[in-house]
Amino acid sequence: MSRMENRKLRRVAVTGMAGLSPIGCDWETVSANLRQGHTGIRHIDEWQEFAGLNCFLGAPILDFEVPAHYPRKMRRSMGRVSLLAVRATELALEDAGLLDDPILVSGRTGVSHGSSAGAAQSIYEFGQMLETKSTDPIHANTYIKMMPHTTATAIGLFFGLTGRLLPSSTACTSGSLSIGLAYEMIKFGLQDVVIAGGSEELSVGGVVAFDTLYATSTRNDAPDQTPKPFDKNRDGLVVGEGAGTLILEDMDRAIARGADIRAELVGFGTNSDGKHPTQPTMETMAEAMRLALVDADLPREKIDYVNAHGTATEIGDVTESQATEFALGKGVPISSLKSFIGHTLGGCGSLEAWMTLRMTKEGWVAPTINLTELDERCGDLDYIMGEPRQLQCEHVMTNNFAFGGVNTSLVFNIG
Repeated sequence: MSRMENRKLRRVAVTGMAGLSPIGCDWETVSANLRQGHTGIRHIDEWQEFAGLNCFLGAPILDFEVPAHYPRKMRRSMGRVSLLAVRATELALEDAGLLDDPILVSGRTGVSHGSSAGAAQSIYEFGQMLETKSTDPIHANTYIKMMPHTTATAIGLFFGLTGRLLPSSTACTSGSLSIGLAYEMIKFGLQDVVIAGGSEELSVGGVVAFDTLYATSTRNDAPDQTPKPFDKNRDGLVVGEGAGTLILEDMDRAIARGADIRAELVGFGTNSDGKHPTQPTMETMAEAMRLALVDADLPREKIDYVNAHGTATEIGDVTESQATEFALGKGVPISSLKSFIGHTLGGCGSLEAWMTLRMTKEGWVAPTINLTELDERCGDLDYIMGEPRQLQCEHVMTNNFAFGGVNTSLVFNIG
């Protein structure tokens, strides 16, 4: 028997969590907006200057300010995406009671955090260099802000972490894959605490990436009526920004220190489609969910609610919902938080997990706002529409599916 096979598998607790979103940067504000049906979708006037762009809608964070105590020296190497990541992490560590704990600098705390891209301004600066044939736009921190692991690096440097640093840059699964990989680090005894999540800043470049695929909503005169996940009359996604962080911790350690355990992460499944970079595959999406159930040692009937990826694209909605029915059976309650906050790309997996855990711990779930006429091609599920629903849950699943064919599924026991 190998050393790994002989090692006792550890349970993984969620002891802290926080998020920054287009509908609020604290749970009280977010909860109020979810309950009242208020979305964060806005018309972005300045995008109208870009010829050929069809979508002028986005979901920005309007009330984020960089805390005054962040040292200027550190801020110089952080773009907005990293600032969001660090602030969400700081709030999550505070929530976990670990903000000044020696565990952070012990080598037993890691960071697993991602984004689909680095800071937009730095990317533009490299583009300016190629256009002007001059290095004038480039400065010492341009690459640091742009590099794929910029958020994980920023978190590690800001909090002095010396454990494992595991970045993820897998588009829309960056946050959820980071959480899943963090879970495995603790489960197999490689770290005692891991800061896990994802973030993304809003940029016109991120919108263009989907606009060229005709995947964005063009309801530019009605931002409160889009996106419409699973709806017959949906016309595409809306890009947003946000950051979410979960603090994962060895369950025994969390209990010993008297931590407030918010949930237990019990299952993680991930795989890839292996067929097409932008067109999802039903069978492998369903298999990712099955893998999460197997890891959690749960029958599919035990899943009480599913937080859908639910982007409001035609092929995505239909394929995902059919995969969910195939994996979990008919009638499982499901809704999409992207109807409120847009598609926050690298931030969606962790931001939506935070919201899902907070809602379900309180015994309710938000509906898919703007869903009024279900697309009959979608799977036979219990789509939560109109108003929030009181729902008592023990196990919840949150799913994300990304360009490149990356699929993730997380299962939490909220007790």
